Order: sequence, then structure tokens, then C-alpha cells
Amino acid sequence: MTNLNLPTYSFKIKSKENKLYIFDILRKKNVVLTPEEWVRQNFIQFLLQEKKYPKSLIAIEKQLKINNLIKRTDILIFDKNGLPNIIVECKAPNIKITQDAFDQIARYNLKLNANYLIVTNGLQHFYCKMDHKNSNYKFLNEIPSYL
Repeated sequence: MTNLNLPTYSFKIKSKENKLYIFDILRKKNVVLTPEEWVRQNFIQFLLQEKKYPKSLIAIEKQLKINNLIKRTDILIFDKNGLPNIIVECKAPNIKITQDAFDQIARYNLKLNANYLIVTNGLQHFYCKMDHKNSNYKFLNEIPSYL
């Protein structure tokens, strides 16, 4: 798999019926190892190991309904009160991060009202802090660690 702009982590990867699978420690199951999943699994480890977010506050592919359509967040991190705090949108490393990715995560946030938005393809990471009062956001160099 592609080397990412993240620390290196070790994973349980196995091959079955000509497909690679990676063990997702949050969902506690093997999932097909696509390029996007590679980014998601590495970013999960970054959140757990570097930023110290507890597993119990992280949801993967959390379902939400927007305009009668079912959507799923790649990673959703809740705060201590169970409210959405950070939404992470993961793209495959070969996918350029464009305005469309920001529009997608912004639509999710209209429903979730999170404080931070992250868009990553594993090579580039964009961190935004929401200013709900003024309906805008500001880019950050990194996200805060878990308090």
C-alpha cells in the first residue's frame, strides 16, 4: 500500500479469495483493504496513538440522513457528552482533495454540527475549526489532542 504522510503503524492484513483485508480495531472485523480504507485505518491509528482519542468516542461509517438520502461519515468523533465533535472525510491517496470533498463534509456538518472538520487523502490533511456563530471556519495546522 501507499506510504502516507502519517506515522507508520502495524496492522493485521490477510489475503482471502484474492482480496486483501485489514482488521479494523473499532469495528472488530476484517474489512476489504481499499486505498480509501488504508487511509482511514492509518488515520484512526493517528487519532488513537498520537492524539489520544479514546476508542469509545470514535464511530466508523456513522449513518445519517440528508434530504432523504442515507450518507455515512468515514470517521466521527464524539465529545465527552456524546455530541459530534470531529468529522473526518477520507479519500484514497490518488484522489486530489477538491472543493467537492469540503462540500461533502460541510453537508454532513449541517446535520451533525461538529466543531472540527478534517479532509485527508493520507498525503494531505486539511483541518478546520468551525465558527458556528459566524457560519464559517478557519484552517488549522493540526487538530487538538484529546483533553
